[in-house]
Amino acid sequence: MLRQLMISEGKLVAAEAGNGTVHVYVNPDEAEKKQLVDGAKLDEHTLHSALDPDELSRLEFEPEHVALIFKRPRNYCSADGYLFKASSAGMFLFKDRLIVVVSEDVPLFEGRQFARVRDLQDVLLKVIYRRIFHFEEHLKVINSISEELEGQISTAMSNKHLLDLFTLEKSLVYYLNAINTNGKMIEKLRTNAARVGFSPENIEFLDDVMIENNQCYEQAEIYSHVLAGMMDARGTIVSNNLNVLMKNLNLIMIMLMMPTLVVSIFSMNVAFPLQHHPLAFWLILGMGLVTATIVAFIWRYKRL
Repeated sequence: MLRQLMISEGKLVAAEAGNGTVHVYVNPDEAEKKQLVDGAKLDEHTLHSALDPDELSRLEFEPEHVALIFKRPRNYCSADGYLFKASSAGMFLFKDRLIVVVSEDVPLFEGRQFARVRDLQDVLLKVIYRRIFHFEEHLKVINSISEELEGQISTAMSNKHLLDLFTLEKSLVYYLNAINTNGKMIEKLRTNAARVGFSPENIEFLDDVMIENNQCYEQAEIYSHVLAGMMDARGTIVSNNLNVLMKNLNLIMIMLMMPTLVVSIFSMNVAFPLQHHPLAFWLILGMGLVTATIVAFIWRYKRL
């Protein structure tokens, strides 16, 4: 699917076919891929890299354009079960147009950053900046889910919530790798700023993008270290909760066994004291309750 936009009065607006300077291809079909390779002279391997979720970020210079592959957070789906994944996208900067290739329909030009755009280079940088902000939003969600699971683990006796935390930790590893490769690509952009055609304003904004990406990486690294460092402690909590449950069940069994023992002794088919006493039933029942009370008192006093 192809969408065309153009810069008008400092904003990106929809354009008619053939008039757009920003071409967005969403999950292009074979015909569109052929058009990009044959018509726009895109490298076929680089085009497929833009649609490969496992591809690393990179910057390449072609005779007629600059090819840029970057990582972005994938739209979260409840079926993923707390697994946040990263995907790839591609931007191809020509002198007169910018081609953007993504594997799924995601909002690329939303946010206050796009309230004012100057040129195609500015659009390219702001798309990258918006993906960094998208990563930061996902990191906040991951941290919020982690804190919620921690509260549930404190009373849990199964491994379900612990496995959910392992999944979040796995997500942070993916995000760390994605943000790190984006950082290397941004550094290469900064080194080749003149070759890409960045203006002084673009370079100033690129420095801000680099700082924001470094902060995003540090934030993800902190979350990852905290989550990894506490996994053993949380696993111990689950095991301890199970031990406490088993201890309480054993106590209940002992409390039930003591009255049963008393009643069983007086139920034997032999001569016993009180067997002819008119209150024998109530006396034996009382003895059973007293033994159960003594066991409960000892457990409470010693905090077994």
